[in-house]
Amino acid sequence: MNVLIAGGDPTGAQLASLLLEQNHEVCLVEHRSEVLAHLHVELPTEVIYEDSATDPRVLEAAGIRNADVLVACTSNDADNLALCYLANTLYSVPRTIGRINNPRHAWLFNDKLHVDVALNESTILAHLIEEEMSLGDMMTLLKLRRGQYSLVEVVIPPDVKAVGTPIKDLPLPDQCVIVAIIRKNQMIVPRGATSFEVGDEVLAITDHDGGEQLAELFTNYKNHETDME
Repeated sequence: MNVLIAGGDPTGAQLASLLLEQNHEVCLVEHRSEVLAHLHVELPTEVIYEDSATDPRVLEAAGIRNADVLVACTSNDADNLALCYLANTLYSVPRTIGRINNPRHAWLFNDKLHVDVALNESTILAHLIEEEMSLGDMMTLLKLRRGQYSLVEVVIPPDVKAVGTPIKDLPLPDQCVIVAIIRKNQMIVPRGATSFEVGDEVLAITDHDGGEQLAELFTNYKNHETDME
């Protein structure tokens, strides 16, 4: 994949580094001398194009016509919007990603201005905090289908109702699949008759609502039920 990154701030530099590790073709465009000094330490020189990313002539020289993805991650929201618009309408770049610096500008980053993916760091952080608070000890390992589903992991604690109960008898959420159990460093492929034991590391694929129900299932302590009675 050929990726053109506009903006050499830490976000753009880190993205370029990760993409290079995955053997993608990367060009990062940056003109600020103080930023370029750091970039030449972190990235190969041939990856860096030293000029202003908002100039169409510079974009063409940097290879935008061959780009599969444009990532606009400058520190200026207006520039990021303009870059996404130009990339799609003028150069037919298949995919555009725009970084939102000011959350108040988030409503502008949409498909009408040819932004395919809007990266709002404050919103992402808020969702992560909300998810961590709602899922408790459950850990999200991987996002799937643009965040619609997640691969999650939870360690079975003592005294929960799920311990000793066959999977087929548990009220698992509809949008949830138990994909593996790690028990004493051995992987178990779960079947309907498989029961959970204390200390099991359970891997599941679920949506957000299913994740909350799954977290509740694995923290539904037996003594809580007794107290309620």
